[in-house]
Parts: sequence; C-alpha cells; structure tokens
Amino acid sequence: MRLTKTHYRAGAAVALALLAWLTFFSVRETEFALITQFGKPVRTVTDAGLHVKWFFQSATYFDRRLRVYDPRPSEFLTRDKKNLVIESYVAWRIRDPKHFVETVGDPVSAEMRLHDIVWSGLSAVLGTHDLDSIVAPNATGVQAESFLDQLTAATGSSALSQYGIEIVDVRIKRLNLPEQNKQSVYARMRAERERIARQYRAEGEEQALRIRADADRQRDEILSAAYKEAEKTRGEGDAAATRTYGQAYSRNPKFYKLVRTLESYKKILDDKTTAILSSDSELLKVLMKGEGAQ
Repeated sequence: MRLTKTHYRAGAAVALALLAWLTFFSVRETEFALITQFGKPVRTVTDAGLHVKWFFQSATYFDRRLRVYDPRPSEFLTRDKKNLVIESYVAWRIRDPKHFVETVGDPVSAEMRLHDIVWSGLSAVLGTHDLDSIVAPNATGVQAESFLDQLTAATGSSALSQYGIEIVDVRIKRLNLPEQNKQSVYARMRAERERIARQYRAEGEEQALRIRADADRQRDEILSAAYKEAEKTRGEGDAAATRTYGQAYSRNPKFYKLVRTLESYKKILDDKTTAILSSDSELLKVLMKGEGAQ
C-alpha cells in the first residue's frame, strides 16, 4: 500500500492530538492533581483550570472535599474499669496528596489508619474519666464537647504529620453500655435517684414543719392580740354602761329602780310562769301599787 501525503498528514495530526492529550490536563475545583514521573510524585496541582505536564508524566486526581468515616462501634474502658460502647464518626480530607500517596495510597487504606488513630485517642481520653462523670446529666460532669475538641486536635496533628490527612472533626454519635453491664448500671442509677428523692422529701417535710410552726405562732399571736383588744373594748363598754346607769339613777332613782326591776321580771317571767309571792314582795308591790310602791 502506497502512503500519500494525506496519510502522513493524518498521522501527524493524530500524533499531535495524542501529544496534546498527554501534555494538557484540567483540574476541577473539588480536586487535587498529583503529577508523577515513572511512579514517583513530582508536584501537586491545587489550582483549578487547565495545566501542562510532560507527556511522559501522569496525573492522579484526589477529591479535596470532606469525607465522613463511620467506624464500627467499639468498646472502651473508663478509669473506674467500666466498659463503654461508643459509636463515633470522623470528618476528614486529604491535605497533602504527595505525602498521602507515599504513605497510604488510597482512601480505603487511609480510613484504616484513621480508625487506629481515633481508636487510640478515644481510649486514652476515656481512660482518664470515670463512667459517672462521662454520662452525668448535669454541669458537674465532663463536657463531651471539650474533650472531643481536644481529641480532634491531637489526632489531627498525628494524621497530618504521618499520612497527609487533615482530621476536621471527631464526634460521638451514640454512647451505650455493654449488655452485661446495663442492669447493674441501671440499678445504681435507680438507687441514686431514690436517694435524691428521699433527700428532697426530707427537706420538704422539714420545711413544712417550719412553716406550720411559724403559722401556729402567728395564729397564737393574733388570737392573743384579739383577746386583749376584746377585753379592753369590753371593759370600756362596761365602764360606759356603768356611767350611763349612774347618770340615769341620779336623775330619777325611783323610775330607774322600776325600769330595772321590770327588765329583770321580763327576763324571768313569761306566759307559762306561775309565781307565788309573799305579801311583802317588791314584785307584788309593783304589780299592785305601781311606781309609787314602797
């Protein structure tokens, strides 16, 4: 077969196209590009856009976005020798692609390394706290956010220096107890709540006794003051009545004596009363002779 100029031109165009395809490459906003030469990392491209490399070099792309690693729940030991099952997650991303490729190579291997780093970090942190302080529902307990921030900083420094990985966050999704420990922990929690309830009841009864005693004291004081005021008022009334009687008696002693006698008779006599009076009875004299009876 005879080759013509057209064939040569086509071959040259294909070669140029292949050379351009091997030379130019593009990087997205969400990627890193690691340039390798015969398998050896040469440089890292972090800027998005079109870039140039030698045709005998290769470009390997890595996602620069956050990844979330969910390790399986693991069992840890607290300072007071209590087992605790923790389910956590790790937010991470590739920070140094060159170091990443040289040490771990791919995300699967990276997550295996992350599991070891985070597990040892959690084990070290939880080993410095008692179980009661970790699960305490009040402000005196350990603040989980605080020691998780410390754990993130410690593990992040180790992961970056060893594998070129940045650990953005380490958080606990679920905290549980092993099945064999649940009943004993629940029993201890119930006993603690019952102790607190008894303390509250005792304090309430003591306060109720103080309130009742204070109320009784105030009642006695009020009754005493009222009795004193009543006796004073009664005495003043009796004195006023005595003065009134005295004034009335001094004006007309006979009439006063008659009225008082009639009032006393009205109290002791009614339509069913039978009175037997002697001839010298004052009542008989009044009934028979009227006001002038002597």
